[in-house]
Amino acid sequence: MSSIIEDIIARKIFNNRGEETIEVDVVTTSGFGRASAPAGKSRGKAEVQPYPVGGVDSALKKIDDVIAPELAGLNSDFQEEIDNLLHEIDGSKNFNVIGGNTAFAISLANAEAAANSHGSLLFQFLGGSRANSLPFPLGNTISGGQHTLGKSPDIQEFLALPHGAETFLEAAMANAQIHNKIGESIKKKDELFSGGISSEGAWIANLENIEAFEIIAKACEEVGNEYNFECGFGIDVAAASMWNQQNQKYVYSREGKERDKGEQLEYLLELIEKYRLVYIEDPFDENDFESFSELTKKAENCLICGDDLFTTNNERLNQGLKLKAANSIIIKVNQIGTLTDALETIENAQKHGYTTIVSHRSGDTCACHIAHLAMAFKCPIIKTGTIEGARIAKINELLRIEHFLGDRAKMAKLKIN
Repeated sequence: MSSIIEDIIARKIFNNRGEETIEVDVVTTSGFGRASAPAGKSRGKAEVQPYPVGGVDSALKKIDDVIAPELAGLNSDFQEEIDNLLHEIDGSKNFNVIGGNTAFAISLANAEAAANSHGSLLFQFLGGSRANSLPFPLGNTISGGQHTLGKSPDIQEFLALPHGAETFLEAAMANAQIHNKIGESIKKKDELFSGGISSEGAWIANLENIEAFEIIAKACEEVGNEYNFECGFGIDVAAASMWNQQNQKYVYSREGKERDKGEQLEYLLELIEKYRLVYIEDPFDENDFESFSELTKKAENCLICGDDLFTTNNERLNQGLKLKAANSIIIKVNQIGTLTDALETIENAQKHGYTTIVSHRSGDTCACHIAHLAMAFKCPIIKTGTIEGARIAKINELLRIEHFLGDRAKMAKLKIN
């Protein structure tokens, strides 16, 4: 079937926070693809520029006036050629002319259009016949830090990871049950708890850090016993947002403490040992590769993950590889702009033994492409919340894929090292 691009149509829509974002349709002679761009709340400084000056309106105009005419007539099958042309049209290193979100939406919509042109699902088209391993869901259950207002934990996310599940359905059910049990525990602790949730669907509550740890630990243990498989948990510290450059300390406002690099390291090692944490994301400032390396060397049975540290950027990943900083990496395609750029980082990370984790953004849409990307690129974890609508869209898509694959479906191989 022919996959020649006939038209590119862009419009303004809204994400789950009610913020403006861009959605793109790619129409080929025999197929159709649609993708929308998410938005992060705490963005790494090394991320590409999300939109050009003028925001979404400017991005829409650039698609109509410049990008669509350039891409018309090209074959959507040739993803790398499309993505390279987006770089050429932009001409900058960080997509500050057309915007990284513009490139992201076009790149993903093009891949879906190519798959549709050939009568394939996206994960099959990108990953081939061997793309049958489902990722384990890493879900935010308690929000803190920049994801909340008022009194809440300093740590940004408390995340459940049911890494002992034998099917994706079991894993998703376990995460939802953990979320429910946490809500019940918070209500017992605080009669004034109103059941508020963040943009990721995680509970927002008047909790100290230690209280949040105790509540999620209890919920994971109970659900693990009920389902008869291991339900671990971890945290996203989002330490860059806590780092005071002038004082060279991490400020825990709610806790009323400040920790220098050494104290932060010891604190995290204590948490890993006490709560048997299986995952810690962004434990240090985004430029502190050395501290990431030290924690990775000393931590046992825990994924030390870089998000702001790497921003899906292969150059930054290479810097981390030299120092053995972290052993896992968050993949957010819109941090780097195109599918081709993200795949380069994924392949490099996997070649060096890093666990790759495809992730949503806090301000997301109901598009479910990351479910397919996790499958296609053999990423053993998908970070995508537990209950909120934009997160459920990804979870439900993976349930559909699991059902579609039938006996061929299996859970990914995940090593907590």
